[in-house]
Amino acid sequence: MKIKYIFSSYFIGILFFTLFRILLVVVYACNADSAIEINSLLLKSFAIGWQFDTCISCYLLALPLILTLVDYFLKLKSNIFKRIIHILTCTLFCIAFLVSAADIPYFNYFFTHLNASIFTYFTTFGFLFEMIVQEISYLIYFFLFLGICVGYVLLMNLNYKHFYLKDNKRISYFKSIPLAILLVGLCVIGMRGRIELKSPLRVGTAYHCNDAFLNNVGLNPSFVLIKSIEEHNKTANKDLQLLDSEKANALWLSQKQNKKENISEIKLNENTNVVLIIMESMSADKSGHFNPSSQLTPCLDRLIDSSYSYEKAYTAGIHTYNGVYSTLFSHPAIFARHSLKTTQIPQMCGLSNVLAENGYQTFYFTTHDSQFDNIAGFLYANGIQNIISQSDYPSNEVKSTLGVSDHIMYAKAIETISSLKKDKPFFVCMLSSSDHAPYILPTDIPFKPKSKELKDQMVEYADWAIGSFIKDAQKQDWFSNTLFVFVADHGYVKPNSKYEMPLSYHHTPMFLYCPSQISSAKDTSLALQIDLAPTLLSMLIPNYENHTLGIDLQKQERPYVYFSADNRLGVLDKEYFYIFEQNGKEKIYRLDDDEKINRIDKEQQRADKMRDYAFSMLQVSNDMLKTQQCNCKKK
Repeated sequence: MKIKYIFSSYFIGILFFTLFRILLVVVYACNADSAIEINSLLLKSFAIGWQFDTCISCYLLALPLILTLVDYFLKLKSNIFKRIIHILTCTLFCIAFLVSAADIPYFNYFFTHLNASIFTYFTTFGFLFEMIVQEISYLIYFFLFLGICVGYVLLMNLNYKHFYLKDNKRISYFKSIPLAILLVGLCVIGMRGRIELKSPLRVGTAYHCNDAFLNNVGLNPSFVLIKSIEEHNKTANKDLQLLDSEKANALWLSQKQNKKENISEIKLNENTNVVLIIMESMSADKSGHFNPSSQLTPCLDRLIDSSYSYEKAYTAGIHTYNGVYSTLFSHPAIFARHSLKTTQIPQMCGLSNVLAENGYQTFYFTTHDSQFDNIAGFLYANGIQNIISQSDYPSNEVKSTLGVSDHIMYAKAIETISSLKKDKPFFVCMLSSSDHAPYILPTDIPFKPKSKELKDQMVEYADWAIGSFIKDAQKQDWFSNTLFVFVADHGYVKPNSKYEMPLSYHHTPMFLYCPSQISSAKDTSLALQIDLAPTLLSMLIPNYENHTLGIDLQKQERPYVYFSADNRLGVLDKEYFYIFEQNGKEKIYRLDDDEKINRIDKEQQRADKMRDYAFSMLQVSNDMLKTQQCNCKKK
């Protein structure tokens, strides 16, 4: 078959993409303050680059492959069709090379790859053209592109003559049809970029260390450009205009002045370790501490009774990515926007960033594929130095798309923490997953559920796993100097929920367990998941300055809490629950009403205050992220 032409075209394309990657490194090294070392991390970046180049190459070769198979099976005699395939292949790759050539000066100027924002320059095309013509260095890249394209076309012409025109061998349909199906399948897998079921190739897949440049080396500029265009065109990612930015900023700043009447500051010992557990779907409603009718969480209930507990804490959203993002980086969930899936990963001012800057060893543990929701890429870019995920556990322990069971992750965490250097404190964040479908209850452990329903059994198991983890931790020499923090990523939909936005999906256990340093207490002021990071950092870091959307719950309090559920926004005070829908509908309910009565007509003024409060927070977050002004160092 003439398929050798497609394979040769793939390898030739990879060769030239690699050449552009080498040029990017060389040009950056010439402009950098320090030399780029040729080490294992750089080589890993190039290996990742091959993965991204393969993805783009498969997209570029998909149509030529289909046309080649058509040519083969229809036994076309005309050379015109063959020539069209060749010209199409060369043209598509040359367009990709143009993007790669333009990306080098763009990256060195902005320290980011070409993205959808480049199209804003075309509104002043005359200015753009003059700038390119008048700047000699830009012209160098243009002529570099032309030279590379000439070399590429000459090499492809040899490929075309040798593997396409001269290949007249035919094999039987019995062999050729399965082969054609296999080739198309390989092309589809290449376009997806990864064989893992949970997540295809994402920009974050290129992030493998804490060096921002090395993380960017592996990215193919065409891939970034395409993904940024997709991201830009999604309705959820459109620029937010809920409130005038100046008014929003003023409301945000004024809210930071709300001081608690009774301030009781906790200051932890220097170099106190932190273990943060983000519990999958662990609504406060599942806990006996909050819901006396529940018997599902005896371990968690005992821990809360021995902890400093925020009794009226609420999660930012209803998705796991909301929980990870808002807990670590103290920004709210903005309706249906996916805060982690972004081609331009912002430098945040969050828990992991600040602790890493203060000498902490930072880890993130998950039970499944770390690329899901682009979590690994986002975290590597924001202070997490090590990620332990599905590939780090024994393959026989992987039970489903959610990876290993919770107790396996916790055991791995105990082992990893105990092996760390003792001269530096550590921050460990863990995301559990067992209380999420598909439900797989382990049977080879000393745990026996009491509930009949599998969903309830999984809550019992998740609780048992946490209890087992704490018992194992208590045996370690690092336990006495470690703060354990618990919060849910989100809750769950309680059957027969009273409101359109079930409060069970947002009310979360949020507590601090450190028997040697923190006495048990209950804080009944309104609190948000996003308040956790600044509160902890004020306990851990002397003279910590908070530049996030969260507040220090030791010193400040909120008049309202707010949370998103895709197309809805909820705002809650101690008496009322306000719901805003993106179609413009508004509702406000008294929490103590036996019946659900929309009181918007009588309480419009109260609803306006609640809405503007939440709008201001979302608008400020949007503006910070848009201008990349969420980095502490830029304050």
